[in-house]
Amino acid sequence: MNKIEIDINQRDFCYTCYRPSVSCMCEYINKIETKTKFIILMHPKEFKKTKNGTGQFTKNTLSNSELFIGIDFTNHTKINELLEDSSNDCYLLYPNETSLNLSKEKIPSEKNIVIFIIDSTWPCSKKMIKSSKNLQKLKMLSFDADKLSEFKIKKQPNEYCLSTIESTQYIIELLNKQNIENIAKEELSNMTKPFEKMVEYQLECLKRRKDPRYKAY
Repeated sequence: MNKIEIDINQRDFCYTCYRPSVSCMCEYINKIETKTKFIILMHPKEFKKTKNGTGQFTKNTLSNSELFIGIDFTNHTKINELLEDSSNDCYLLYPNETSLNLSKEKIPSEKNIVIFIIDSTWPCSKKMIKSSKNLQKLKMLSFDADKLSEFKIKKQPNEYCLSTIESTQYIIELLNKQNIENIAKEELSNMTKPFEKMVEYQLECLKRRKDPRYKAY
């Protein structure tokens, strides 16, 4: 696993959401308890640009979740323990021709469901899967998004692409419909609150920078 270094020389830092303290979004985190275990696999490049990343928000929101940073997870002890546990049914959120579409199909399992979600760009995600032989063996999941991403400060590669926290929220909504989860609608709708507030903050920063009266120090 790659060694990750955090540059906090210039500003105070929040070690929970890994954002500068001035833009910390932890007050908007609403903890959610799920039966499903979520594993967020974050590419090192994504970690370095956490000012816009939502993988950490996802991990901080879901009590039954873990986040690992790296590219090649082939020999990752914790991940392999989850994969080798016969009581688990593990899936990777990654659309392809053979993926199980949660919008149309139900997960056919009575075991503990573990869903791996890659937090990265599409090109980097492909590299992570290609490098991680254990991830290649996982059953794939997908879903049909009927809404556009609210990530207004970042251009998505396709209109159907959602951020990590939006995708995870969508998955939980579908698991609710399948009676695999039983998360209250209001509780689930608040899941993306830190993401929404982060987008608002970034948009306000952009607005200020365009204002001729604004002077950066």
